[in-house]
Amino acid sequence: MQNGQLRPAILCVAGLMGLFGVVSAAAASHGADPRLLGGASAMCLAHAPALVALYAAWPMMRTAALAALLLSAGTALFAADLTARHFLGHGLFPMSAPTGGMLMMLGWLAVSAGAFFKRAAA
Repeated sequence: MQNGQLRPAILCVAGLMGLFGVVSAAAASHGADPRLLGGASAMCLAHAPALVALYAAWPMMRTAALAALLLSAGTALFAADLTARHFLGHGLFPMSAPTGGMLMMLGWLAVSAGAFFKRAAA
């Protein structure tokens, strides 16, 4: 995927992540143990707006693409692992949730680095 295609894809991922956050929150409220789905919902609902913000900052922030990819992949992996644990009784693969968490942390570091790696004004 080329950089020109990546930006709209990130906005699409943000929308889907927000949708999953709401759906998983609703599902968590109807189950016996809401902890896993509640955690998945919280991560999605926290990171979806961050992706929208990165979409908006894309023209001015050199690290926006990297941050968006890391946050997207990390959140998806983390939330998918918690959701699998809830519905299947086991995670995706060993260390998938911690791996997702580390990717999210690296994504937030890339956001921070964006303060120092700005694009030149056009």
